[in-house]
Amino acid sequence: MWAKQARTKVVATVGPACRDEQTLRRLLQAGVDVFRLNLAHGSHEEHARTVATLRKLSGELGQVVAVLADLAGPKVRLLPLKEDRLELQAGQEVWLAREPGNVPAAPTQDGPAPAVLGISHPQVLDALRPGHRVLLADGTVALHVEQVEPQGVRCRVVQGGVIYSRQGVNFPGVHLGLPALTEKDLEDARWAAGQEVDFVGLSFVGQAEDVHRLRRLLEEHGSRAAVVAKIERPEALDHLEAIVQAADAVMVARGDLGVETDVAHMALAQKRIILLCNQYQRPVIVATQMLDSMRHSPLPTRAEVTDVANAILDGADACMLSGETAVGQYPVQAVEMMNRIAQSTEAAFAAGCTRSGRFFRRQVVHPVTAALVESAVHIARDVQARVIVVASHSGRTALALASYRSHVPVLGVSDQPHVLRRLCLAWGVVPLPEAPAADSRRLCAFLEEKGLAAGELSPGDRLVMLRGTRLGAVQNILVVDEVGRREEG
Repeated sequence: MWAKQARTKVVATVGPACRDEQTLRRLLQAGVDVFRLNLAHGSHEEHARTVATLRKLSGELGQVVAVLADLAGPKVRLLPLKEDRLELQAGQEVWLAREPGNVPAAPTQDGPAPAVLGISHPQVLDALRPGHRVLLADGTVALHVEQVEPQGVRCRVVQGGVIYSRQGVNFPGVHLGLPALTEKDLEDARWAAGQEVDFVGLSFVGQAEDVHRLRRLLEEHGSRAAVVAKIERPEALDHLEAIVQAADAVMVARGDLGVETDVAHMALAQKRIILLCNQYQRPVIVATQMLDSMRHSPLPTRAEVTDVANAILDGADACMLSGETAVGQYPVQAVEMMNRIAQSTEAAFAAGCTRSGRFFRRQVVHPVTAALVESAVHIARDVQARVIVVASHSGRTALALASYRSHVPVLGVSDQPHVLRRLCLAWGVVPLPEAPAADSRRLCAFLEEKGLAAGELSPGDRLVMLRGTRLGAVQNILVVDEVGRREEG
């Protein structure tokens, strides 16, 4: 039931390398908690088949699994290149064209010929001015804006390299005026609502209203999906606290954030985002290049291992794999490695070597619930409980408990299946399906039966159970149960 390899949750992106049923099954068994569908790629039909397969596997394995539909957002991308790739050299002239077939004739000159590039949102060229920077290929190729003309923007390559079709284009420090939800995003969000996904990722959030707008759209289409706000632009950092409060979960999307802002500030920005999410008890995912070398190697670099461990020590609820599982050669090994690193790092929480459990918390749940959650953690430690059980109608009590990073395993039960799937992002909380959440005596009996059968409980073991106010009772209840003895107190 709770013999999970790690308490830090693993989010894995589905792609060509793992879309078949056999690989998805292996990923589930390896420890994936949430599967991410990148709606920037693939068709609705393709993604719908993946959702159906995951729901089928979840039932067969008796394992709760959640689905995150990640909206593309107003990401500016290169249009297809002639050979699908192009090498740009330092000093070369580049035209960012409004219409790639309509640019001034290139003057005769020595050196490489001017390159003409089309982009997916040509209206953003209106915001550029001489002196602005344009970054391609995740910031590895840099252009300097020299002149803005009716046909486009003339740039000069200051840092050369190879670019590919459909790669992202970034304009650091430039307000582009693009909405957080594009027409494609609206269509994709409606599709996601119809698929009953558990999380919807909102890319390029700028302010809290972006989150509220997506939530209203999902609710209008009958969806109870949680909104994951992706922090990947400077504007989001300016409105971070309001965004965290508005969202159900947050993603530190380091790919674009590390390009849109000074990469030297990335580590501190990550720590700030995680700390604020911990204070407001919002699950937080750290994403991008966590084990990037494992796309082509069965082992990660030492720096990547350290990066994952530090994210967990900072307080991340989940770490995300992108290309590692979507297109990598070792998707299952990447998940197994993520779990190994997490399991090793989490020993620090049991030893009391981190700040988790001792930082200021915002008032998120009812004061009585907050007091009982803290008491449950201390009681579980004092009575050497084998497990903490949290029964929650909305999931908020379970999220409050997760923020303490208790070394005692936590089981989450609920009378709402969609809440169980949401708990797939809550640190250390193992969602338990089919448990009688509303009746404490029946729940204790259920857990004893399952735990004894699985060899995870023995007679005399103690369980601490915390139940929220909306599960068959008008008050919060804290119960200490001993396996083999039917007393409540």
